[in-house]
Amino acid sequence: MSETPKTRIAEKHGEQRYQIQIQRDLTRNFIIHLGHGMLGQTGFRLLMAPTFLPAYILLLSGGSELMVGVALSVNALGMMLTPLIGANLIEHRKRVLPVGFLTGGAMRASVLLIALSGFFLQSEAALIAIIICLLFFGLFQGMQGVIFNFLMSKVIPVSKRGRLTGLRNFLAGVTSAGVAWVGGHYFLGDDPTAVGYSWIFLLAFVLTSVGLALLLFIREPEPPTVQRKQNLLDRLQDLPQLLRDDPAFTRYFLARSLATMGRMAMPFYILYAGQSLGLTGQLLGIVTFAFTLAGTVSNLVWGSIADRAGFRLVFLLSIAIWVVATLLLIFSSGVFLTVVVFIGIGAAVQGFQNSSQNLTLEFGLRDDLPIRIAIANTASEFAGTIGPLLGGLLAAYFGYLSVFICSICFLVIGGAVVRFYVPEPRR
Repeated sequence: MSETPKTRIAEKHGEQRYQIQIQRDLTRNFIIHLGHGMLGQTGFRLLMAPTFLPAYILLLSGGSELMVGVALSVNALGMMLTPLIGANLIEHRKRVLPVGFLTGGAMRASVLLIALSGFFLQSEAALIAIIICLLFFGLFQGMQGVIFNFLMSKVIPVSKRGRLTGLRNFLAGVTSAGVAWVGGHYFLGDDPTAVGYSWIFLLAFVLTSVGLALLLFIREPEPPTVQRKQNLLDRLQDLPQLLRDDPAFTRYFLARSLATMGRMAMPFYILYAGQSLGLTGQLLGIVTFAFTLAGTVSNLVWGSIADRAGFRLVFLLSIAIWVVATLLLIFSSGVFLTVVVFIGIGAAVQGFQNSSQNLTLEFGLRDDLPIRIAIANTASEFAGTIGPLLGGLLAAYFGYLSVFICSICFLVIGGAVVRFYVPEPRR
């Protein structure tokens, strides 16, 4: 019986030392996370922005909207399959950064292969290679999403995460907007080619690799307690009880998944606008610039709102802006209004991504955090897998308007569930 008080005292002292180390290294880790996130997001936005990659796939496939949906669905499929594996790899470890380097390096290798395929392969072979690379990119991205979000939760207190993500995404947006404009204007020009797109994706590889290297300088604290090591199948048996014990989290990740289905429209915004305006390098550069710059400026606002009122409010506001921007695209035309639409979508997507990821970190106990991140990401990417494929089918057989209407419905339903059935976790 005497062991129980001693154990509790030891755990209490261990927790105090853990919190002291977090505060002692906070400035250093904040700055490193800022640089890593800025460079990483700059590069990955070049690849995943709803402009360059959809237009590239359309070029390689000879104008097939269905193949655009298939390529993005394959990427989301990879992201859906591996979050639980990522959680199982790290939740028993006191230091998770070494595993993060392995998955992050593999992601960047996939980006490099996407770039090289455009230099050395013909259109059909390049399309197949890119789809395969997007699958592997998604597989490692699914694991990295768990590992790096958990790492941030260890080194950045919840009261500072809003300003970190806001400032990080602001800086990433500034650099992304400039790089996107340069890429569209100089690498693509009036007549985009596979080589031009490949130069853009090669630049993405360089930027993300430098960002990953910055994490060599981070100081990761070791928590006093972690989950015991289990194989993945045994850990999966704990999930039903975990979800029953936290009904607010369960409702949240289901609502997040519904809203994520709204991403089905993302690759088709630019293709819809391009019907009347033409998919020139200048247009792609301008709208990507607008998309990323809007996300840039809005991130400062989203971060401030999150620190003051919580990420739940950011989640709801971003969905509202997303719906309004999509409606404007349906009922508008011309370059100016198209740019306005992408400004709204850029701001909304950044708010949605930041809030959906950070809200996951605020439910339940710390030791269960990796598996909660994995559950939320798996469900979200399951929706992300179905969404683009469904969007491609709708676009191919019923037109772009059917994609946008379906997207709006999912966004509204997901937002309504969070509004009425998920309380603010900080309270």
